[in-house]
Amino acid sequence: MTDWRERMESGSEILRQQAVRVPLPDVEAERSVHENMMRIAAAGERKSELLDDPDVPLTEVYEDELDEMRQSFEHRLQQVAGEDYYEVATAYLNGERDDWIGALAAYYLECYYRLQERYTVDEQIFFLLILRYPDCFTVNLSFLTGDISPVGVRYESSKHVEADLNERNKEQLYADCQYSQYDASAYLRENVSCIRDAFPDPETTPFEQRRRGGFVHITGRQGATFTEILEAVSPDPNRFDDTASEPGLVSEGPEAKRAKREFLTDTTVVM
Repeated sequence: MTDWRERMESGSEILRQQAVRVPLPDVEAERSVHENMMRIAAAGERKSELLDDPDVPLTEVYEDELDEMRQSFEHRLQQVAGEDYYEVATAYLNGERDDWIGALAAYYLECYYRLQERYTVDEQIFFLLILRYPDCFTVNLSFLTGDISPVGVRYESSKHVEADLNERNKEQLYADCQYSQYDASAYLRENVSCIRDAFPDPETTPFEQRRRGGFVHITGRQGATFTEILEAVSPDPNRFDDTASEPGLVSEGPEAKRAKREFLTDTTVVM
């Protein structure tokens, strides 16, 4: 990971403010995306259930979510570039190849490594925007520093509070943190439907009802306080004037810029 981080110091501009664009040429491709989005929605529901359980520490909730995301990224890397995805990604960053496979491998691998730092390095915001267009979908992943707007939900982890408290205050702190986690659980339970609404089943949903949709998921931590936003996003109908022929990187669209303005303040883009 250290070698990769050193490579990214010189190559990070290649991936900054970029998104992955993937064609949807047929119903089979749509079905694959739909199934993946249903897995993401199910993971959100599982996180809601874990947050609602007072016997499950918040650290375990996030380890469960992180493990799910690690597996997803590793699976995507192997799909795109095979078992040698690290070599493919580094060759792209070194300028030894200039194809969509190398670009996507570098993009996904950087996200994969940054996710591993996600809960050990606080003050870093994770931004995920997935949008469905008539002939393709895009995945926009960003890592930023700054502040998250009050639109979402904030909750606290007693294990991350750095304070010397007596027994009574510890009990009160635990109760306050648990109450805030209940709020977060309810928020996720109510909002996870926006993922399903954005990517309905292509077998049972008319094309006109499934041709556009999207959602944004933002998470971050400041010390003991965690923040989460999960909201529907409408794709820009004028985003693309061409037809997607193969996967590749594209500049982040106006939807990402609007979402960052709406939900984030005083941010600096890390990737």
